[in-house]
Amino acid sequence: MPKRVMEGVVVSTKQDKTAVVRVDRTFLHPVMKKIVRRSKKYHAHDEGNVAVEGQRVTIQECPPRSKLKTWELVAGEGADS
Repeated sequence: MPKRVMEGVVVSTKQDKTAVVRVDRTFLHPVMKKIVRRSKKYHAHDEGNVAVEGQRVTIQECPPRSKLKTWELVAGEGADS
């Protein structure tokens, strides 16, 4: 089974080797027929501490590294791609 890949914006890099990434999604509301925007934050493993707040990055699913981290940084400006 392929690993899930998502694209988002780094919102925090205060933790060591961790970047918090906000992933936005849009969908059509089933009743109101209006475009709705939702976002969710994911903790991603950032081995080299290369992520910068505001940077657009790609994250990929990985085996659990800690209680919250089940994603890893794959690509972005300055990331190890």
